[in-house]
Amino acid sequence: MAIKKIFFNFGIAIKKSCYLCATIIVIKLKKKEDRIIATPFRRPGGIRKKINRPGDRKNEPSVRINSEITAKEVRVIGENLENPGIYPISVALSMAEKQNMDLVEISPNAEPPVCRIVDFQKYQYQQKKRLKELKEKTVKTELKEIRFGPNTDEHDYQFKLKHARNFLEAGDKVKAFVFFKGRSILFSQQGEILLLRLANDLEDIGKIEFMPKLEGKRMTIIIIPKPKKK
Repeated sequence: MAIKKIFFNFGIAIKKSCYLCATIIVIKLKKKEDRIIATPFRRPGGIRKKINRPGDRKNEPSVRINSEITAKEVRVIGENLENPGIYPISVALSMAEKQNMDLVEISPNAEPPVCRIVDFQKYQYQQKKRLKELKEKTVKTELKEIRFGPNTDEHDYQFKLKHARNFLEAGDKVKAFVFFKGRSILFSQQGEILLLRLANDLEDIGKIEFMPKLEGKRMTIIIIPKPKKK
């Protein structure tokens, strides 16, 4: 009888364990189903198509157009506009719509804001073209380093002088320095003479920005290109 009772109790425990496992599986499946239902629809590939709006792109200035303009009155300008001036926003929008164009807010901080009637795509193209031209006109200046020793021979000096001249002609700054090893620091005056000689040999295309200065084991001079004559 004792053995039968043990087996009976063991069977009940197994049934309870199976019921508990089944309950846990149902709960997990239910949660998974809820997550699937809550997941937003995505296009094939898992990436939503993004609509490019003004100012979405990096480094692109934010520009309000048409219904995005919040001012009640605006100053309207544009090509082929008979009566430029200040108008309520509703009238300005109607004027742009009649010409099948957009109302673009070009000066939001003005009082009232200035808006231009123009094709927005054409406006964007002109702005990008203008930025590209400005970047091309901007000269990128780099700092080029040239190293000397306190006992640089004439051949090595002339070789490095040629490189310094090429850097200046390209519009770059030149940072020339003499590096002193060990006890050669005692001859720092010799290094200063060398750097001043370099500046003197380059005076036709460059000028000294910083005079020779000893910093630790280095004596440094910076030479910048002279402005080109127009």
